[in-house]
Amino acid sequence: MPASDKVIYLTFDDGPTPQITDWILGLLNQYKAKASFFCVGKNVEEHPNIYQNIISEGHTIGNHTYDHLKGWKSKASDYVKSVEKASTLIDSKLFRPPYGQITPRQSNLLVKMGYRVVMWNILSRDWDQDLDEQKCADNVINNTSEGDIIVFHDSIKAESNMRYALPKVLDYFSERGYSFKRIPE
Repeated sequence: MPASDKVIYLTFDDGPTPQITDWILGLLNQYKAKASFFCVGKNVEEHPNIYQNIISEGHTIGNHTYDHLKGWKSKASDYVKSVEKASTLIDSKLFRPPYGQITPRQSNLLVKMGYRVVMWNILSRDWDQDLDEQKCADNVINNTSEGDIIVFHDSIKAESNMRYALPKVLDYFSERGYSFKRIPE
């Protein structure tokens, strides 16, 4: 993303998840921050109201497959089918591969279908149970600069680290004049 302005792109993978996604939306609203949510189709199907809340709050959504497939362990045809199944629930041409795993063939097929594959430069590692909350926050704060795309997770596994680190990140960068924007579609 362009690095000329004091802009950071927050992204959240794996939701929507009850309580967690709504908490994130409330926090983002407090900071007048926008973000992008890469949703798992199965979770959208189970929690359509939370998914609609993301959209109504003005955030961008993206496809994260229907069932969170690992690209390196999936046939291209199965991978594309999972993306297509999710697309019946998620109206977006932004795509992020779960685990960041995607083969060149899978990527080429999705690009031909009109998808824009969005990765990240800053991985919070909020899902890592061996990483304490402060190190999660420090990892993001110490490595982020203009135009960076940060990935957090709105999932149960990442909840503890994310709930600690996200407010710290929002505070730190807001105090320094940064804004938080969504990835444009």
